[in-house]
Amino acid sequence: MRRFSARREVALGLGAYAAYLAVRSLVVNDRGRERAARNAERVAALERRLGIDIEPHVQQLLLPHVRLLAVLNVSYVTLNVALTVGWLALLFRRRDPSFHRYRRAAVLSILGACPVFHRFPCAPPRATDRFVDTVHDVLDLDSGPVVYLYNPLAAMPSIHLAFGVVTAAAIGETACSPLVRRAAVLYPPAVFLTVVATANHYVLDGIAGSALALAALRAGRLSASRTLSSSAGSTGPAR
Repeated sequence: MRRFSARREVALGLGAYAAYLAVRSLVVNDRGRERAARNAERVAALERRLGIDIEPHVQQLLLPHVRLLAVLNVSYVTLNVALTVGWLALLFRRRDPSFHRYRRAAVLSILGACPVFHRFPCAPPRATDRFVDTVHDVLDLDSGPVVYLYNPLAAMPSIHLAFGVVTAAAIGETACSPLVRRAAVLYPPAVFLTVVATANHYVLDGIAGSALALAALRAGRLSASRTLSSSAGSTGPAR
């Protein structure tokens, strides 16, 4: 059985965040912004070829709905990471056996995205003239202290979607309420709508983030299975 160590979990979380910020320090410069703008156009061009460039249409449909958009803006800034960290903290407090598997998936999502952020910096749609930066009404992401806390050139893949998929899987398995477990499947689509409507991600960003999360969840399950097998072998009867 895996041990529950708060010190270890804090170290893992801070380590993953440090890796994310290390990549930020390498790409957030004039050259990196130029590359990110070109890569964003490549993503948008690929979407046009595939016929999935729906982001401008989605945002135009939602712009008149000021209250709904305000909820989406606040959700983008606060809810996604808070729910992921909060649910993991709840599982840790419960000493839920699935905690390590889902924490591992969340950490692997961040670490798996970091090489892409480095090799393929990508600006969000809101950085182009085709979109409205609606989140600016809640928080200016491009100036002030907050700009040092995240990577503005890390649109591809979407960590919001990666966290959304991991968190939905965790809630769907571990929530006490059957209603909450069934409703968990709606969370990733809600995150997808949020990041597209607020012009923070392209559709392909969300697809890539979801795929990353599924791979991380699979890796987490495989690691948990190996740990259980090893534990069973070490505690089996002597022959």
